[in-house]
Amino acid sequence: MMKGSDLFVRALEAEGVEHIFGLPGEENADLMISLLDSRIRFVLCRHEQAAAFMADAYGRLTGKAGVCLATLGPGATNLVTGIADAHLDRSPVVAIVGQAETERLHKESHQNMDTVSMYRPITKWSQSVMRPENVPEIVRKAFKLAETEKPGPCLIELPEDVAAAEVTGEPIRPDEVRRPAADWKAVDAAVELITAAENPIILAGNGSVRKHAARQLRRFARKTGIPVINTFMGKGAVPRGDQHCLFTIGLQGGDHANLAIDQADLVIAIGYDLVEYAPRAWDRSGNKKVLHIDYSPAEVDQDYPVEVEVVSDVADALWQINEALNRKCEGRLPLHDIGRWAPLRRTILDDFAMEKDDAAFPMKPQKILWDVREFLGPSDILLSDVGAHKMWIARYYQCDEPNTCLISNGFCSMGFALPGAIGAKFAHPEAKVLAICGDAGVMMNIHDIETAARLKLNVVIMVWLDGEYGLIKWKQQNHFDGRHSDLAFNNPDFELLAKAFGCWGKTVQSPQELVPALQEAFLQPGPAIVAVPVDYAENRKLTKRLGELTMRF
Repeated sequence: MMKGSDLFVRALEAEGVEHIFGLPGEENADLMISLLDSRIRFVLCRHEQAAAFMADAYGRLTGKAGVCLATLGPGATNLVTGIADAHLDRSPVVAIVGQAETERLHKESHQNMDTVSMYRPITKWSQSVMRPENVPEIVRKAFKLAETEKPGPCLIELPEDVAAAEVTGEPIRPDEVRRPAADWKAVDAAVELITAAENPIILAGNGSVRKHAARQLRRFARKTGIPVINTFMGKGAVPRGDQHCLFTIGLQGGDHANLAIDQADLVIAIGYDLVEYAPRAWDRSGNKKVLHIDYSPAEVDQDYPVEVEVVSDVADALWQINEALNRKCEGRLPLHDIGRWAPLRRTILDDFAMEKDDAAFPMKPQKILWDVREFLGPSDILLSDVGAHKMWIARYYQCDEPNTCLISNGFCSMGFALPGAIGAKFAHPEAKVLAICGDAGVMMNIHDIETAARLKLNVVIMVWLDGEYGLIKWKQQNHFDGRHSDLAFNNPDFELLAKAFGCWGKTVQSPQELVPALQEAFLQPGPAIVAVPVDYAENRKLTKRLGELTMRF
């Protein structure tokens, strides 16, 4: 015999869980004591939202469900934003929440609320454990669903009397789930569409950087000579140095990538998710043929007119298409001359480098990101919070490898990057991990700097200082002829704030200080804060410039 919580922990061990991020409460005390005798490490956090973001980033980077834990009532409600982020950003997460004893769930009682119903709209599956004998099935199902494409969060509610009850049982061992192969008729139809197109273009979304899809995507691009544009969350699907890479779409309707799509007669959407960037924003003429290759059928959207759907494992679909192209087009591959896109690539690369030697202070966003990209290695990880800086990162920070730039662009939640960096460091302790936050977003989860300091995790938090909600100001100015509401606030001294947490911090006073500050920050035994005054007058200048771009080749 054992307690229900002991069986629960054994089931988590069978799933390969190594870390649980969270805050305990009275109602999950049995589970916490059971964890003391487990190899699973409990990472004590300072806020449940931060714990959920840690699990979110961990799951996105590893492909294994990140696990977070909270107690009932306010603990469960605090998890919601991070779980919703995992839901729309397609991150595998299993959330565990405590609950009152089952004998009082039917009536009004202290902290009692219908947590399962609250979570249903933002999870793939939510379930309460009403009998300890059901623990193995519920845990196995939650992890299986969380990790199955498209990945997302699941919730398990564990009432305190169920956790304490005696039970016998064994965990259900995970089975390997093979994703379905592409239908041969769909593959043939896709090949016909590809070979008939005169000016096709590939749009790579977040599904293209999961489950080894990027490897086959690169092979497909090189075999066909078709250029690749990625969404914010598809960065690294094709390396930035590859001649097939036309960088990122999603900042503004008139950017270079949008102009390239304007010329296309076929958009090959690979792992593209409509929550990332609405199709009406890139199919501005409304007349593009679309080839949809994804794990799930295409969303019904009048601006997304799918000609052919290949619904299967993305890597397998691309492998089958590659092999079919070999047979059908032997001796004629690549189908297109990628060299014709070289002038556009040069134009974009020159654009990225335009401010690389700029000496102005406060620093221009372009200059900051040039220095950051030069400093970080190809496998290092940058996490972007949500704010004006996210738009600059999306456009100017390009990647060599998948999952080396995490941007919340499905749910777009401020407060993601700082705790997400902690989750990323647990996923890849060998990598440099840099979170770039606005001075608004960083304060939403600044408390978990203490978590990183206590655990001696060298994550670096770069804070862009402008003293306003910069993205909202930018959007209001664009929509209301330069006018905006009151969006200003005061900031702490981030050097002193870092010191208060027992960390190293520096506020950059010139462009020349940025790289040395990063070098010193990454030598610290724990987290570090680098604050950088930023010139967001560049926001509207960029808006104006992108509105005037034309295709010149």
